[in-house]
Amino acid sequence: MAASHHPWLEWIKQVHAVARWGLTYAKDPFDLERYEVLLKLSVTMMADFAQLDTSRIEDLFANEVGYLTPKVDVRGVIFQEGKLLMVQEKWDGRWTIPGGWADIGLSPAEVATKEVQEEAGLIVKPVKMLAMLDKKFYPHPASPYHIYKVFMRCEIVSGEISTGLESQGVGFFSPDQLPELSSHRVTHEQISMLFQHYHDPHRPTDFD
Repeated sequence: MAASHHPWLEWIKQVHAVARWGLTYAKDPFDLERYEVLLKLSVTMMADFAQLDTSRIEDLFANEVGYLTPKVDVRGVIFQEGKLLMVQEKWDGRWTIPGGWADIGLSPAEVATKEVQEEAGLIVKPVKMLAMLDKKFYPHPASPYHIYKVFMRCEIVSGEISTGLESQGVGFFSPDQLPELSSHRVTHEQISMLFQHYHDPHRPTDFD
């Protein structure tokens, strides 16, 4: 179910963000105390919604400081003879486009290059950003984070496909023979969009 089908989760995330913003910019000690209460309340609400211990939710947000911004997920899109490169995740045994969280200090292109090499064994060169999408608009499972997904078209420079630490399978797939998708990471609608870019190289970058 898409995150947009969980309005309470979206409201909780907004309350959490407001609390973090307040703790970052407020000066009055009474305001800071109120924002701290609001932060703890948002964590409790998130834990109740996700049916997890409060400590688990606190761990998720332990490293968040300052003004909260969306997390960024970068995927490297490689086509070969009309087929899309995909990797099988060890985490759930399902398939996705190689990629992961953006790393501090690396550009989106550098992240795509790193992730493809680590998960699929190929050295690639990013050539175009095909899409920058807000995860809430697609039928991904609910997430405690607000996430942007960046899809970078890449060309193979060298190497042979092989598995990595996080992948247990690698292969190229046509749109009518897709394996079971890891819905946390990619959806059928997004893959269809990427194939449209393959068939129309002049298609402008998709967003939202």
